[in-house]
Amino acid sequence: RFIAKPCAINLGIQDSGPHRAQPNAILEKVFTSITKSPDGKRLEGLSKQLDWDVRKIQRWFRHRRNQDKPTTLTKFCESMWRFTFYLSIFFYGVRFLWTAPWFWDTRQCWYNYPFQPLTSRLYYYYILELAFYWSLMFSQFTDIKRKDFLIMFVHHLATIGLITFSYMNNMVRVGTLVLCLHDASDFLLEAAKLANYAKYQRLCDAFFMLFGVVFIVTRLGIYPFWILNTTLFESWELIGPYPSWWLFNGLLVTLQVLHIIWSYLIIRTAYKALMRGKVSKDDRSDVESSSEEEDVTSNSTKGVFSTSSNGSNRVNGHVASGQWTEEE
Repeated sequence: RFIAKPCAINLGIQDSGPHRAQPNAILEKVFTSITKSPDGKRLEGLSKQLDWDVRKIQRWFRHRRNQDKPTTLTKFCESMWRFTFYLSIFFYGVRFLWTAPWFWDTRQCWYNYPFQPLTSRLYYYYILELAFYWSLMFSQFTDIKRKDFLIMFVHHLATIGLITFSYMNNMVRVGTLVLCLHDASDFLLEAAKLANYAKYQRLCDAFFMLFGVVFIVTRLGIYPFWILNTTLFESWELIGPYPSWWLFNGLLVTLQVLHIIWSYLIIRTAYKALMRGKVSKDDRSDVESSSEEEDVTSNSTKGVFSTSSNGSNRVNGHVASGQWTEEE
């Protein structure tokens, strides 16, 4: 309210929503009481009742669905909040871990386990991360429901489960490594979205490309060969398996499966962008084009990481229509 909104206004982002649908009592009643996406049979019936063309009715429903979505200003403020948190917690984590012995030697995560001291800095690091992911879990149900809702829901559950479970079992040393590693790329995606909403196209593309590289290196490279290696093999060697060991590693492997899915989406979108010079449609888009003509027109003028007519946000966890794939 006091920082993000003034920044957005100074960047020329207006608090205006998408094109509003033409007032119509009959269609409004169908939209609110029956369905927001009528099938062909219902469209034909409405066409006869209103003496409207079917395509005009479809366009009305598209406009009506879009007008309930948040404005670009709202999404800019949300992304700026997330960017601030991710960036702050990442640098806090790096600064904390830089002097931690287990950052340089992962076997230190298991020496004298479970009799390892819980310092105040480590405690606050954990509590802050847990509180933030709980907020993401709750806000997902009040935010726009996107196509990756289920994946993000599983991700938040796994993350909260890991943070809580590792804290209860005093696996906080390896837990800090997992948290810091995941925060390394998240703030870059939020930075790309901020640039996108402000219509700095090249900066937006650069941030997203950097995000893609960091995401793939950390989630498909460092995570399995550094984190999973110590939780699966080094811990087995030093402390041996026990009941909670299986659950802990099961959650970590679940995260790795999600990493592979998201990396595939990122690579596929980047490939399309490089081959075509633009992205025709975002797989997780939460805003629909009002007509095919608008799609063609907008795609012909957009860059690789483009903004929809109302600049709507995509992911958690996260990016606008016609944009790159994501969040976290």
